[in-house]
Amino acid sequence: MSRRVAFYVILVSAAALASGIALFLTAPAVSGDSVRALVLLSFLAIIAETLAFVLPNSARGSLAFIPYLASAVIAPSWAALVAVSAVKATVDTVRRVNARAAIFNVAQHALTLSAAIWTYRALGGQSLLRLSNDSFLHASVQDGSAALVAFAASFLLNGIIVCHFLALRTEKSFRAVWRQSVLPTIGMDLVVGPVVFIFAWLCAAHGPIAAAALWVPILGLREVHKVNLELQKTNQELLQLMVKSIEARDTYTSGHSRRVQHYSTIIARSLGLNEKEVDRVGRSALLHDVGKIYEKYAPILRKADKLSPDEWATMQEHPIDGANLVATMSGLKDLVPSIRHHHENWDGTGYPDALVGEAIPLASRIITFADTIDAMTSERPLDICGELRCA
Repeated sequence: MSRRVAFYVILVSAAALASGIALFLTAPAVSGDSVRALVLLSFLAIIAETLAFVLPNSARGSLAFIPYLASAVIAPSWAALVAVSAVKATVDTVRRVNARAAIFNVAQHALTLSAAIWTYRALGGQSLLRLSNDSFLHASVQDGSAALVAFAASFLLNGIIVCHFLALRTEKSFRAVWRQSVLPTIGMDLVVGPVVFIFAWLCAAHGPIAAAALWVPILGLREVHKVNLELQKTNQELLQLMVKSIEARDTYTSGHSRRVQHYSTIIARSLGLNEKEVDRVGRSALLHDVGKIYEKYAPILRKADKLSPDEWATMQEHPIDGANLVATMSGLKDLVPSIRHHHENWDGTGYPDALVGEAIPLASRIITFADTIDAMTSERPLDICGELRCA
């Protein structure tokens, strides 16, 4: 672990400890009902932690945050921090997580939970246990809005702390880690706030049986989310495999598609495109030469000399072949135009359709520019015209 990472762990740990001490000094007393509720929530959190799933950048995700955050509104005190910290320490010990990583896990969970507690209390929220005989509607009016804001504050702080840690550990940019680790789960984060509050109210108002009954469909939701993440990862790995199989035929362009993808995403962001559009450009760039997977291109790609007119004519077919191939995949149909037209020129001298100017899709223009950058910065064979082969 680098010094910067170690210092960051110490900083987060110190902040968590200071927040916990402040909570203890402001409200040292804890009721017996709060302790019993925290024991139940800890048990459910352990179950969720054992069913954790892997996120991008080797981070781990689980639904344990639901009982964790529920504890912030059921027992908004230092006792909730102790319970959550004990669960995380126990789980990481069983998993044999190294000491520094375990300390960080405990500290970041304690710090983000304390952020939820401080926010909840600042907005007038009180323990839901005092509303044990009240209706859900009354509880929502009394503390619901404060709870939702508190949960949002916890999610935001957790994302910032974890992404900064991963960025330091992997030497990636914070923005890239945020996009890979937080964005895939942001949809769930937006809908779980009310779910957490309902879960907390059931636990406070109707006891452990009601809370456990809701826990079953929540675990089902976890399975759906896990499968979705695994499908996304599998699809990305399949795309990478396709690209690598193409590049294996041509030693001159090994890594070419991935470099073009890298340049294309940089250009797309520089143009101010949103993240969804940047992702679409990146996937198009990764697959822009996928048409070369057909056997007719194999001998041409292995050729180090200039191409004959017939060979050059064959190479000019690869954008069409690539577009047709990608069109067979329903999830990638929006990439077809950018792949088909990535060899069009602004003046209409390109191929396959001789499009002119703005008739060329913006993504195609970005890929063309990125392809040119890679052609000028890597060693590539010459085509029949004596120019760098960009086909």
